[in-house]
Amino acid sequence: MAETLAVAMVVAVCALLLAGYPVALTLAGVSLIFAVVGVNAGVMELSLLGALPERIFGVMTNDVLLAIPPFIFMGVMLERSRIAEDLLETMGRLFGAVPGGLGFSVIVVGVLLAAAKGVVGATTVTMGLIALPTMLRSGYDKALAAGTVAATATLAQIFPPATVLILLGDQLSNSYQAAQLAQGNFAPQTVSVTDLFAGAIIPGFVLVTLYMLYLLGIAMFLPEKSPALAPDPAAPRGAALVGRFSAVLIAPIALILAVLGSILGGVATPTEAASVGAVGSILLAAGRAGRKGLFVPVLRRTAQITSMIFLILIGATVFSLVFRGLGGDTMVERALTNLPGGVAGATLAVMIALFLLGFVMDAFEIIFVVVPIVAPVLLQMPGVNPVWLGIMMAVNLQTSYMHPPLGPTLFYLRAVAPPEVTTRHIYVGIIPFVLIQLAMLVALWFAPGLTTWLPHRLYGS
Repeated sequence: MAETLAVAMVVAVCALLLAGYPVALTLAGVSLIFAVVGVNAGVMELSLLGALPERIFGVMTNDVLLAIPPFIFMGVMLERSRIAEDLLETMGRLFGAVPGGLGFSVIVVGVLLAAAKGVVGATTVTMGLIALPTMLRSGYDKALAAGTVAATATLAQIFPPATVLILLGDQLSNSYQAAQLAQGNFAPQTVSVTDLFAGAIIPGFVLVTLYMLYLLGIAMFLPEKSPALAPDPAAPRGAALVGRFSAVLIAPIALILAVLGSILGGVATPTEAASVGAVGSILLAAGRAGRKGLFVPVLRRTAQITSMIFLILIGATVFSLVFRGLGGDTMVERALTNLPGGVAGATLAVMIALFLLGFVMDAFEIIFVVVPIVAPVLLQMPGVNPVWLGIMMAVNLQTSYMHPPLGPTLFYLRAVAPPEVTTRHIYVGIIPFVLIQLAMLVALWFAPGLTTWLPHRLYGS
C-alpha cells in the first residue's frame, strides 16, 4: 500500500507539472496530500513531518547554497551591462573575415556568458536576442544559426561555476555520505562542489572543441551557409580593432578566471569566490559609460531567480521526505539493484530516466527531487565515482535540454527568435549538436578519466 502511494505521488506530480501548475507548489502540495492519505491509511507516521522545519532551516543556511545569489547577481549584471553584446560585435569583426568566423565568435562569447550566468534559460534568451539576429544579418543559414545559438546556450549547464553544478554538488555530497554510512563507513569521504567544478572543465572544453570542429567543417564544405562578414568601412581595423578587442575581452575573462581559479586553487570557497565575482561585475559595469541605474533592476532580477530556486528546493524537500516516509526510497533501491546488467544496467536506467525527465522538468527540479533518491543507491555500487556520476548527469541533462521535440532550450529560443526563424529551422539546426552531445556521453561512459583526472591532479582524490 505504501509503495503504491509513493508511485501514485510521483505520477500525480508529473501530471500536474505537464498541466502547467507551479513547480514548487505542486511538489509541496501533492506531497502533503499524500502524507495525509498515508497517515490515514496507517502506512506513514505523521511525526515524520516534524523533521520538515529543521530540513528547511538547513537548506536556507547551507554554506554551499549561499553561493547561488552572488553568482546569479554576477551573471545578471554582466548581461544588463551589455558586455556580452559588445564582445560579440568586436569578435565578429576580428574573426568574421573568414567563413565561419562569426560562428566561432558566438561559441566563445557563449562560453563566457555561460560561465558568468550559469542558468540555461537566461543564457538562451540573452544569446537569442544578441547573437541570432547578428548571424542572420550576416547571411548565415537559419538552421545553422539557430542550432549554434541553442547548443552554445546549454553550455551554462556544464561550465563552472554553473548554478546546476553547485546544486548537483550539494546533493551528491549528501548522497555520497549517505551511501557510505549505509555501507557501515562512519568516517565517510566527501565530494564537494569544487570537485565537480574541476571534473567539468575537460568535458566542457571538449564539447566546445567539437562544436567548433563542426562549424569548421560547415565553413570548409558548405561556405554559403556560414559566409564571411562583409567589410564595414566605419569599423575599426588593425591595431585599433585589436585594442578594442582587448578592452572588451580582458576584463570579463580576468573576472571569470579569478572566480574559478580561486575556487579550484583552494584559495576561496565557492561562496567567497561568488562574492568576489559579484563585486567584480559591479566594477565592470560601473566602468562603462551609459550603464547607470543598473543596480536596482539587477537586484530585483537576482531576487526573483534566487527565490524561484529556493522555493523549488523547499517543495522538493517536502516531496523527498514524504516519498521516503512511504517507502519510495527502498522501492527505488530494490528496483535498481535487481536490474539486469548490474552497475552498468542501473546507471544506464537512471541516465535514461533523467534524459526523459529533462523534457518535462527543469534541471533544478530533477536535481532536488530525483538525484537524492537515485544517487545514494548508485553510489553504493562498486566502481561508481561521485564526480563522474555528477558530470554524466549534468551532460545528460544538457543533452535533454536541447533535444527535439521537447527540449526546453528550443522553446526558450523560439520565444525570442525573429519571425523568419521557424520551429523547423531550430529543430533541424540542433540535431548535429545533439549528436555531438550523445557522442560526449558515450565518451564519458567509456573514459571516466575525462572527469576524474583533473580533480585527482588538483586534490589527489
